[in-house]
Order: sequence, then structure tokens, then C-alpha cells
Amino acid sequence: MRQSQLFGKSKKEKPADEIAKNAILLEQGGFVYKTMAGVYDYLPLGFRVLEKINTIIREEMDAIGGQELFLSALQPRERWEKTGRWEKLKEIMYQFRDNSGRDIGLATTHEEALAEIATQSIQSYKDLPLFVYQIQTKFRDEPRAKSGLMRGREFLMKDLYSFHASKEDLDAFYMRAGKAYETIFSRMNLPALATEAGGGTFTDDITHEYQVLSEAGEDIIFYCKKCHFSQNKEIANLAEGDSCPKCTGAIATGKSIEVGNIFRLGTTFAEAFGLMYSDEKGRKYPVWMGSYGIGPGRLMATAVEVHADERGIAWPKTLSPFQTHLVAISGNDPGIEKQAETFYTTLTERGIDVLFDDRKEKTPGEKFADADLIGIPLRIVISAKTLTEDSVELKKRNEKSAILIPKKDIDTIIASC
Repeated sequence: MRQSQLFGKSKKEKPADEIAKNAILLEQGGFVYKTMAGVYDYLPLGFRVLEKINTIIREEMDAIGGQELFLSALQPRERWEKTGRWEKLKEIMYQFRDNSGRDIGLATTHEEALAEIATQSIQSYKDLPLFVYQIQTKFRDEPRAKSGLMRGREFLMKDLYSFHASKEDLDAFYMRAGKAYETIFSRMNLPALATEAGGGTFTDDITHEYQVLSEAGEDIIFYCKKCHFSQNKEIANLAEGDSCPKCTGAIATGKSIEVGNIFRLGTTFAEAFGLMYSDEKGRKYPVWMGSYGIGPGRLMATAVEVHADERGIAWPKTLSPFQTHLVAISGNDPGIEKQAETFYTTLTERGIDVLFDDRKEKTPGEKFADADLIGIPLRIVISAKTLTEDSVELKKRNEKSAILIPKKDIDTIIASC
């Protein structure tokens, strides 16, 4: 991709109306555009990061047997009244009456929808267990939409729903889903702690949130540095300095960002919608359900909050919009420009995803500042200086020094990308 043609330009000045680091850097770097508080448009750079996140999520959900689907955001009032959540969620659900006079809600979540739809597919124990998931837009009338992509009014959510014949089977899958979540966050270089928490409007049981320690977080957790046991402050019976109930470690406290959550829903939703299955003897029982959520946009924001420095974003390799950032410092010298073009072609032909800074109007300082702001893990520079030694300059985003590598050592250069 040629940077001269990239839709969404970086800016020298930080957005004046933003406080959160992720909002400042993502807007300044040309990843997102703010439509209004809590509502962001993903521009090409941001969309590429989002797709990297979604791909990792899909791979791990598929690995535990998930089938992907896509549900409607428009939900009829009567569906939500079966569980009593039309009133319970009134403060955050966008509710309105359409032209036919029917009351409609924009889905904040999809437990009701899946419980209803599943009645068409689940009749027998032979139909269980079943796991379905989606990556879909959710809407919540968030009164505190001030943390960039971490707290939105319109946002993407990966929500997985599981259906089981017994509590024991639900418990077993709950553990599998938790392990899949740990793998997802590890692949994104986000050290998330499985944190005991309350169930909110979903369940009275203890649930688990996945929390990443960060001063930008809105939650406070108590956690053990030794075994990583963790509890949300809202349910905790711990205090800083206490002994860990799981090991001999000391309990610490910190602010954190919730990046995922998992819930054992029990049979509440199944009973509300008549979602029953027949066992081997024809006896009918309600289906046990679980619900498992991850916010891709929030993960993107968290990666910025955790990995950014004073110069800009520093993407983990697995989330970067491009593998490498090729910067041409030509001084409008046709010879240098031609060499840079040739090297760009070579990299792309070898399967490397490259953002090529071919902009002629930008100074070297402006190009380097943009490269640091955008945060691609590897920067390759071609200039009069590097070509004197028939080399290119390689610099990793999280390192201070650069190295020269001969252009002919293309395999070494590609291995660095």
C-alpha cells in the first residue's frame, strides 16, 4: 500500500477533545474517525488492525467447535419481555417505535435471540452440545462514552453462546472457553488475568472477566503476582497485602481494562423460551446455556494503551496493520526513488504486506515521526546513505538503534518482517 494513496491521513496535532490515549493516538494516526462520543469509524489502517483481531478470535472460536453466524441488531420488544430484560436494560438499550407501531430495541446482547432461534434446532440430546458465535455490532446508550474505543455506544462484539444437556457439560465447556480466551489474549500480547466477578443482569453465579492491568482501566482488581488469582473489587473480600487464597503469594491491587467475559447462564433463558431437549427416554429438560463475550474494538484500544510510548503506537506483531513500513528518503532524487520502488515490488512479490511511504512532499523528520506514530513493528529505510553501501536500514519500533543489511540479503530482511 502506497502511503501517498492511503485514505485517512496522520495529523501533527492531537485531537483537542480526547482524553484517552487510545482515542488520541488512533485519531491522530489516521486509524479511526470520531463521528460523536462513543461512535468511531474505522479507516483503512484501523480496519486492518480490527481484521487481524477478528481473525485471531475466529481461529480460536473455530478451534473449540464454534459455528459462526450473524444475527440482526433489530429486536422486537416481546422477545426481551420473556426474560424481563426490556425493562431491566431500559437505561442502556436504544428503544423506539417503528412506523407500524411496534416497539423495537437495538440489541445490547443476543441471549434472548439465540435461545429463541435454538428452539428450531435443538429437540434431542443428540443435538447437544452446540456452540455458535458471531462478530456483530452492538448498541448501548452508554452515559460514560469518554474512553475512546474502550467504551462505545456502537461497537463490535464477539459473542459465543453454548448449549448443553447438563450443568457438568456446561462447566467443562466453560473451562475450555476460558482457555481459548487466554490463547487469544496471549496471541495479541495482552497479559490478561482471569478475574472472578459478579454476573450483572446475566446470572447470580460467579463469572470471569479477563482484565489487563493498565492505568487507563476503569476497573480495580485484587490479584496475586505469583499465581495470577484475581478478583474484581466489586465482589472481592480481599485487601492489598493479604495472602492469596490460592497460594502463598501477596495480594496486590491495580486498575485494569476488561477485555472479555464468560458467563454460565444456567437454564434461565431456555425456560423463558421453552428451549427443551428430550433425553434417551423421551423425558424433557431445559437446555443449559453459556455466554462468552470479547470486544474487538476494546482489544484494539487496549493494545494501544498497553504498548504505546511517547512517540506513538507500538503494535504487537500479530495486530499490526502492515508487516513493515518502507520509508523512502529520496530528496526527490529519481535514482533513489527508483531503487525504493524496486525494493517495494520485491517485498510485495515475496508476500510481505508493506506500507510504502512514497510521499514526496514530506521531510525525513515528518516521515519518521509518522512511522513512530503509526507503530508498525519494523521500519525499513532506503536513502542515499543506505544505497552508498548497497544496503537498507532496519529499525524495530521498540528499539532505539538501527542496523544496515545488504540489499542482496533479501531472505534475512524478509525474515525480520
